[in-house]
Amino acid sequence: MNVASQKKVVNIETNQTALELDKYVFHSWSVQEAATPIVIAGGQGCSLWDYEGKEYLDFSSQLVNINIGHQHPKVIDAIKAQADSLITIAPATANLTRGRAAELILSHAPDSFKKVFFTNAGADANENAIRMARQFTGRDKVLSAYRSYHGNTGSAIAATGDFRRVPNEYSRGHVHFFNPFLYRSEFNAQTQEQECERALQHLKRVIECEGPHSIAAILLETIPGTAGFLLPPEGYLQGVRELATQYGIQLIFDEVMVGFGRTGRWFAFEHFNVVPDLVTFAKGVNSGYVPAGGVLVSEPIVEYFKHTFFMGGLTYSGHPLAMSAIVATLEAMEEEGIVGQADRVGNEILGPMLQTLKHTHSIIGEVRGKGMFWALELVEDKTTREPLADSKMAQLKANLTSKGLLAFIVNNRIHVVPPLIVRADEIEKGVAIIDRCLAELR
Repeated sequence: MNVASQKKVVNIETNQTALELDKYVFHSWSVQEAATPIVIAGGQGCSLWDYEGKEYLDFSSQLVNINIGHQHPKVIDAIKAQADSLITIAPATANLTRGRAAELILSHAPDSFKKVFFTNAGADANENAIRMARQFTGRDKVLSAYRSYHGNTGSAIAATGDFRRVPNEYSRGHVHFFNPFLYRSEFNAQTQEQECERALQHLKRVIECEGPHSIAAILLETIPGTAGFLLPPEGYLQGVRELATQYGIQLIFDEVMVGFGRTGRWFAFEHFNVVPDLVTFAKGVNSGYVPAGGVLVSEPIVEYFKHTFFMGGLTYSGHPLAMSAIVATLEAMEEEGIVGQADRVGNEILGPMLQTLKHTHSIIGEVRGKGMFWALELVEDKTTREPLADSKMAQLKANLTSKGLLAFIVNNRIHVVPPLIVRADEIEKGVAIIDRCLAELR
């Protein structure tokens, strides 16, 4: 289905109808009276539009999950076919689509992973990875970074490091540490090497002070996403792996945002020559077409639970519609070479174009990223690195949207994360809009 055929059904009155009905919706992460949602009626590829025909270029992939773009026909057809044959079934059954989804996921993971536990989304994937680590080790504490986001359920939000965890700290046993970020170093570092060394020493001291034999897991986003696309310095993740192994701690990589092609690899940890004990995923595994997430489980943990009752389960674990979307998404990504495209186009076209903006606009303090995963850090002053004021960020977001670009704005950053299928001309168009909006910022 193309954009033209979709637009034949637009109704100029429907935008207002959608907004009137939206008054019954309680919105997440917002002051309800201040919420100003735009109306979306349809989409295709990297484009979205409202009922009046206004188009938007999606440079956010919504919440960094529409990796294969909107309305991919192979995935839509697979969901329809699954609905015709079996729309739902309990997780205790054996289901062909569920098994095929697990097989495909494991085919892209290291051989050390033997099973997949399916969840409804990324937050409960992290919940269940923590649960597995606690049962497996017989320990309680979970270490995670201050610069992190792991989801909005009990343990996931407590593991999260940003301000949203504070009114939600109902889960026990969570300890935070500082992960490396040279641009805003907590360690007085001047080089990436210093930042890495000092961050690892800091983590080691936290482990020692908390008691190594009390710690079940270290939970880390391979590349922190919501916190700002913080690429770990060379050697850091290997160092964390060594500490975890030394103290018998399970290492969990949260790949909910960066997994399945976002950074130009099937899994982001492939960039860093390190393998964790558990991997959580969601978002890109089926581009969010039907909610799904999961945990990749390594062989020692699989062996442990062969004879130990696992204290976890979900009514919709491995839901057939979600599984059909996973199978079709991964097959489409393989057939169309989408992961390689994200690597090539992201690093050879998108990244360099964003770096060019840094030389044009003094408010860009740093550009960082990999593949189709980039962030522009905006500052009031390049010397002091004071973050750009919230009022200016709000003005910038409104201007980007008015010009037809959906951007992912977090604090003082623009997160540039288009679908992995984005074309060079769409990148040029999107970056040009960012360029104009930065120039117009007052």
